[in-house]
Amino acid sequence: MGGGGLTDQSQCLPLHTRALPHHTSANRVFAVVYLCAILALLYHHFLALLHTTTVVSLLFLLADAVLAFMWATAQAFRMCPTQRQVFIEHLQHVAKESDYPALDVFICTADPYKEPPISVVNTALSVMAYDYPTEKLSVYVSDDGGSQLTLFAFMGAARFATHWLPYCRKNKILERCPEAYFESNPSSWFPEADQIKLMYENMRVRVETAVKSGIISHDYINSKQELEAFIRWTDGFTSQNHPAVIQVLLECGKDEDVMGHTMPNLVYVSRGKSINLPHNFKAGALNALLRVSATMTNAPVILTLDSDMYSNDPQTPLRVLCYLLDPSMDPKLAYVQFPQIFYAINKNDIYGGEARHVFQTHPTGMDVLKGPIYLGTGGFFRRKVFFGDPSETFELKQDHLGSKSIKSREILASAHHVADCNFESQSQWGTKMGFRYGSLVEDMYTSYMLQCEGWKSIFCHPKRPAFLPQLALLKPAIINLVSFLWGMNYYYFHILGLGSLHNSWFRILHVSNPWFFLYVFLFLGAFTQDYLDFILFGGTTQNWWNNQRAWMIRGLTGFSFGSVEYLLKSLGISPYGFNVTSKVVDEEQSKRYNQGEFEFGAPSPLFLPLATAAILNLVSFPIGNHTSSQSKKP
Repeated sequence: MGGGGLTDQSQCLPLHTRALPHHTSANRVFAVVYLCAILALLYHHFLALLHTTTVVSLLFLLADAVLAFMWATAQAFRMCPTQRQVFIEHLQHVAKESDYPALDVFICTADPYKEPPISVVNTALSVMAYDYPTEKLSVYVSDDGGSQLTLFAFMGAARFATHWLPYCRKNKILERCPEAYFESNPSSWFPEADQIKLMYENMRVRVETAVKSGIISHDYINSKQELEAFIRWTDGFTSQNHPAVIQVLLECGKDEDVMGHTMPNLVYVSRGKSINLPHNFKAGALNALLRVSATMTNAPVILTLDSDMYSNDPQTPLRVLCYLLDPSMDPKLAYVQFPQIFYAINKNDIYGGEARHVFQTHPTGMDVLKGPIYLGTGGFFRRKVFFGDPSETFELKQDHLGSKSIKSREILASAHHVADCNFESQSQWGTKMGFRYGSLVEDMYTSYMLQCEGWKSIFCHPKRPAFLPQLALLKPAIINLVSFLWGMNYYYFHILGLGSLHNSWFRILHVSNPWFFLYVFLFLGAFTQDYLDFILFGGTTQNWWNNQRAWMIRGLTGFSFGSVEYLLKSLGISPYGFNVTSKVVDEEQSKRYNQGEFEFGAPSPLFLPLATAAILNLVSFPIGNHTSSQSKKP
């Protein structure tokens, strides 16, 4: 990849650096002090249990023991957090553009009514306009719902891209998502911006009209070739039962933009499905893309993106190359993970939707160990990691590439074959190869299995966010300190459901009790540390408070129901359920949200445990006060 001819100058210029934050030592000291306090508390519980063996005493011991374990798993993130910095300007001393590895981008969508196609189009256009050699860039769109509406939207996107890509590159625009760019300050626009915006609006109106009516007007079809693409949608074609559909919308070397430059590859893929075979949700769609892309472009680097997560920095692939092309980098590096940053969050984040701990704080703490978990989107992978552990030799076979068009009958036949619903039968896909099956959270499970095989990962958190989104107990091996801390990282994520057992249970001791101040220290110490973590990663006090409120609500609703579902699945009583989150924006609801108004929406059984806990806590206060006053009487 260009590292063979390094000069003395290139060896002196680092592609990236890493350092420990200044507060790391303070975290370690506090952890030791807090651990001593926890041990003292558990010792107190144990003595109390010896003197009065009651159910209440036993429950308090178990509750605090579980909370202590949860606290211990969280400390693994704070022992050695890492901050990294890359130097893109040094890349030219390591490799030429012609030596850059090819990049295949996977974008996943599943339902045009819950994930508006125009949003998926914006995501695709933002990565097609990367500052990266066009001949090395391919974008694959996985439509797991098999909707002709999504295909129609990307036919329009392919035409608009011939104007949008040269406009971005000519004017060196940073915001290359059309929707985000046209919502920005018009004073920063260039002379031809109004014309480009008109093209975009015409495309958007056509797509949204088609989605609203469910019908694609023949007036919107530009060629006989486009019309023939929709013939595959017969009466028996459903979202859960249909053959594979693969359509090459743009081909590098054949299609050009309005300036005469070649376009990147753009391919629509809908894997074959059968009601009699498992679909394996998103992981199954990603594995189909792995195979289809291997028959067409077989790029050694893969980027996975959700439908609503557009690129916010055109130099993001170059940041990744600062790790992949660094001669000093560990050859076991599997992927580079970017955080999820939300741009549609209101000022105070009333629902705690940013999830800073999961997407920013915790990955930073995992980085120097075996690396952060895969967050399901924003991850740049080496293709070879999906085909074996680091000790195995893997070579990309590209003898069929370059000489044949990806629109050729042979290539398309091969692509349809590997996308067929029966292709994975009696194979190692989902177990030893590709993204792993067996969990709804295929992202975390896949990264866990890859790291168990010896692969590592890196967390890249640049100042300018690389991407912006719109709004089971595993057994890690404990061998040494690094493995131990890494194992605690994963335990933390897998025992979050236990928080539902404690979120509404507080024990209040009288001030005269000598153990009262220990409880105060444990309570305030934990919350203060969490607050400081939140602030250090750019949060505000109000954001943190709302995040605590959201945690209480999730613990009693989503976590408790999730724990029950996991138990039922473990007992073989019921399978996992899966539902695509709707990303359709309701204007009235959005208005109330931006005003900071909290609403519960439609009736749901999720509110039952929340209301029950609130009532029990309300009743407990007067009863507790009455009991306390009675105990003081002589």
